Amino acid sequence: MVRIDDPSVAALLAPERIQVGLPEHGKDAVIGAVVDLLAGAPEVIDLARVSADVFEREAVMSTGVGKGLALPHARTPGVNGTVAAFAVTEAPVDYGALDGVPVRLVFLLVGPDTARGTHLHLLGRISRLMNDDAFRTRLTEATDAQAVLACFEEAEEHLG
Repeated sequence: MVRIDDPSVAALLAPERIQVGLPEHGKDAVIGAVVDLLAGAPEVIDLARVSADVFEREAVMSTGVGKGLALPHARTPGVNGTVAAFAVTEAPVDYGALDGVPVRLVFLLVGPDTARGTHLHLLGRISRLMNDDAFRTRLTEATDAQAVLACFEEAEEHLG
């Protein structure tokens, strides 16, 4: 569980919540598969509720933020702490991104209803990390979950 005094994105991820080579091709299938990576996370109280809230948020506006990145997120009573999952898709996915670029990188962030400040802080931090073209390239070239986690850890050391 991430604390407000722990701004690390890497600390939210665990190898079992990272998938490289996600085979799903449609936007909804990709979101569903990434939500499913949260199964078994100690912060998750109700995975079905988390899924419903993530899809409800997505219906408001696409979380395909651009440059091949989707950042689905929700604050939900389905968790008791902030948790994340990450995937690199096998092939680019038409996600309805704001810039029209197909998505390969999907970072899911889910937090409790009461953690608005933490949630916004982490969304901003993820966005700053993902704004780096070289970082996104390293993620798409990663061969396994440990390599993805190492990319996040290294990038955050430089981000400060």
